[in-house]
Formats: sequence, C-alpha cells, structure tokens
Amino acid sequence: MSVVIRFSSPNLVAAGSVAASVEEKVYFQGTNGRAVLLVHGLTGSPYEMKYLAHFFHERGYTVSCPRLANHGQPLDVLKQTKWTEFYDSVRKAFFDLTSGHDKIFVAGLSMGALLSLALAEEYPDAVAGVSCLSPTLFYDGWNVPWSRIFLPLVCATPLKDFFYFKEEPPYGIKNEKIRQLIHRYYSRATLDNMKEVARHGYPYFPVVLLNQLKLLIGFLRKRFNKIITPVQIIQARYDDMTSPRNAQFIYDRVSSKKKEIVYLEDSYHVITADQEKDKVAYVMDEFFGHIRGASS
Repeated sequence: MSVVIRFSSPNLVAAGSVAASVEEKVYFQGTNGRAVLLVHGLTGSPYEMKYLAHFFHERGYTVSCPRLANHGQPLDVLKQTKWTEFYDSVRKAFFDLTSGHDKIFVAGLSMGALLSLALAEEYPDAVAGVSCLSPTLFYDGWNVPWSRIFLPLVCATPLKDFFYFKEEPPYGIKNEKIRQLIHRYYSRATLDNMKEVARHGYPYFPVVLLNQLKLLIGFLRKRFNKIITPVQIIQARYDDMTSPRNAQFIYDRVSSKKKEIVYLEDSYHVITADQEKDKVAYVMDEFFGHIRGASS
C-alpha cells in the first residue's frame, strides 16, 4: 500500500458515476430449507463472494450476499459511513432469511468475518454457525507497510479525512491471472475515477474507515466470550494483510464448544477468490454439515 493525501474534496457529481447500476446484492433461492449469508469485506463487493455463492446454491442452499452500506457509492460517501451501518446491512439481510429456513449459516471475509461474529453474538439461537474468512483484527501481514505504526496518530486528528491508502500488488491475491485482472483496473484508477468499484471494490482505502474498524473491534472484544455459536476460522498462513495471529486471537476467546481453525498454504488475504477457493468452500460445507448432523 502507498499513502495518498488529498486536501480538496472530490467532485461528487463526477464521482457519482461509480454508483451507476450498482447491484444491491447477490441472491439465489435454495431448495433444502437452509441458507448461507455471505458478508464481503470493507471496501470490497459481493463479487468477491460469488464463487461461494454459486457453490452453496448448487448444494441447495439459499444464498444471500448483501452489498454493505454505501459500498459502490462515491468514496466521500463511503468514508462517512459508520460500522453500525455496515452491521445494519448484515442484520437486514439476515432477517430476510429467517422466514422459510430452518438453519442459517453466516460467513464473512475480513471485516465481514467480524460482522458475522457480531450477528452470532446478538442472535445465538438463530445463527447456526459462523465461518470467519481471513478475519481482520490486526493489520500485521507481510505486505502491510511499516508506516502503519503512525495510523493511530493520524486517526486521532482531523487529518484522517484526507489520507487514503492506494492498493498495490498483490491485492490480497496470490493467483497471478486474477491479480493481473485487478491490476489493470487498480493501476488506472484515481480518486476521481473509480469505475467498476461495484465489481472490483475500491482501489483506495480511506484512513478514516480504520477508525470505524477499530470501533467494531472494540465492540467485539467485550463480547467474544459471549459467543457460543459454532465458529470456524479459515486463515491463510501467508496472508499479506493479516497474520495467523488474528485467527488464534478469536479462537482463544470465543466460548463456542465447537470451534476450529483451518490453515491454507497457497493463498493470500482474499481466500474466497484465490488459489484455494475450492478448499475454502468444501471445508465450510463440511463444517456446516457437521452442525446439521449434530442437531438432527
């Protein structure tokens, strides 16, 4: 990541073009009476969860992947969004699934994993199981710049509104073909020209949103021990953004009787679209299957 500083506001009318034809969510109606709610990451999009969506739909699940609040909108709109608004997007999608499904599983990527855990803590009798994919509590992966140590200082000042991170290779992706596709888009993007964010996510990350992530983490830290829902954590050992410390931190603190960590050896951060996405899908399906079997 590189740091970009902007001391003038973007032209929201021009930037508004990025919001055109935004797909609100990915949704497939199932046949087996069970549902999977998929939650994408911060500055990401439902597209990063599409492989899992098709995988579980082919197995009879209803699948819902909502677009989190203000994702796909101009960056100046997104960066004003609170973590509670992101969570409300997840909660609403969850409520929409409660009718007609006897079991609802939830899986989230990065920040989406944290939102999934928050849902399990709030609705322990309704969430059948949670799969945390590359959960992000600490930005401590091998590709995170050393300058991150100054972020708490920046976030504590008005300067936080003017700092952005520009995404750089490997973009959380080890697969070279996919990485090249992302690079074609990200390398051309500027703060005033971010077409295709609805599909690829944002090439810039507003530093101010790190404060919202911090607030969400603080909220969860006080509640990890209240989580009793079965929890699975899938973590790449060589994640470029978040180290295995994140997975262990959650595993050690949740009170779930059934919990597990699955490590991947050939992926980076965006494990839902990387080299081992098929393994991610299969171990999730196996985990959900064991939960069904234990309660049937």
